[in-house]
Amino acid sequence: MPAKGKHRRKKTGPISRGFLAAGTGGAVLALPLIGATGAHAAEQAAPAAAKSASVAESAPATGVKGSPKTYSVVAGDYLAKIASSQKTKGGWQKLYKDNRDVVGENPSLIRPGMKLTLGAKAPGATGKPAAEAAPSKAKSAPKPTAEKAAPAENTAATADSGASQSTGSGYAAPVESPTVTTQYRASGASWSSGYHTGSDFQAASGTSVRSIGPGTVVSAGWSGSYGNEVVIQHSDGMYSQYAHLSSLEVSAGQTVTGGQQIGLSGSTGNSTGPHLHFEVRTGPSYGSDVDPIAYLRSHGVSI
Repeated sequence: MPAKGKHRRKKTGPISRGFLAAGTGGAVLALPLIGATGAHAAEQAAPAAAKSASVAESAPATGVKGSPKTYSVVAGDYLAKIASSQKTKGGWQKLYKDNRDVVGENPSLIRPGMKLTLGAKAPGATGKPAAEAAPSKAKSAPKPTAEKAAPAENTAATADSGASQSTGSGYAAPVESPTVTTQYRASGASWSSGYHTGSDFQAASGTSVRSIGPGTVVSAGWSGSYGNEVVIQHSDGMYSQYAHLSSLEVSAGQTVTGGQQIGLSGSTGNSTGPHLHFEVRTGPSYGSDVDPIAYLRSHGVSI
């Protein structure tokens, strides 16, 4: 029996302590759980941010391209030859346009030592990020069909103009509206043979020069005093020669038709000014010439 005046202190049961511990533990555990959740989100955000930064850094690199090359002109060079050997897009016309300040007004007058820029871009075509360049490509996409169709029409018009001067035989004059300025067999000390071996046609620099008839190109290139020349063998075994050209648009082995453009007139080689020197031969080389005007007339070409 307990003594008077003393009271027993009530003991806490194990279940109560267990709840207290659980409650305390829950409070303690809640904090790490919240912290872990925040850390996990940060870990997920970090790669995304790094990826964005990587894309941002790599984007400008897509617009960086190699700088244009420089070509030094050597003896025997002409724009068409350089454009062909260097695989210049746009041909000699693009090469001349990019280097007009260096070449000058006459594309046939290029000199050894000239420095020509290859692969130059049009003004304003500097490298830009892909995001900025994409809209311009999207806008220009629908146009190529119409733009490509136009040259085809021009080519057809050129062929038609040549055919209009023939009698259905497929032969045509070497230039449109032909005017002979120096006749065949004209005598003079200017020629090594003592006479003119062909006929000269009036032709300003850059005038279209056409094959007189169907055939195969035997040679196309530099030929000393003749400058840039083209020699074609025709189906009847005869040969035609076109000299002093400023540019060539055919190569050896190529098949051509009557009236097809093969180059542009100029004043290359031993020449006093722009014109077309035209010959008809029984063989591909100098010294086998025949009357070129009589030959053209025999094929129905009116001159």
